[in-house]
Amino acid sequence: MSDSSSGPPARPSQAALERYAELFNQSLTLRHFGAQLSFPEGRNKVVVTIPELRPEHRGGVGSALAVNGGILAALFDLAIGTSGALVDPSRRCATVQLSMSFERPVTGDRLRVESEIDSQGLTLLFATARVYDAQDRVCGRCQGVVRLSNLPWASGESPATN
Repeated sequence: MSDSSSGPPARPSQAALERYAELFNQSLTLRHFGAQLSFPEGRNKVVVTIPELRPEHRGGVGSALAVNGGILAALFDLAIGTSGALVDPSRRCATVQLSMSFERPVTGDRLRVESEIDSQGLTLLFATARVYDAQDRVCGRCQGVVRLSNLPWASGESPATN
């Protein structure tokens, strides 16, 4: 029997999400990649940005202007995978499936990926992400599945290991 007074699961505090993003943004991986993770206040969303695209991000569709699809796949994985923090930033989680569609080349000097949870169960969540170019046009979409664990992150606060 369910308790009629219980609503949707409590969202983690903004401070907990900001701490998770701060630790992840300090990691060698994200610093090397030039990406930044955030959880905008008041929005149940993950945002990953590359505020300054570099030559090593380029090479998509045989062009020196478009972002390489491998870079976009990694950013989709990051955005979808970290959507587990919107449930509980202290729990381990991992992307177990991604399905991507690239609709137009990502060009310009920056990009943004936004992800949000579509639905969730006890151990799985389903999320959708979109990549936007410097002109805020949707250039690709991704659907993914994330496995939630009951184990805490090894560091205690973040999946960042380096």
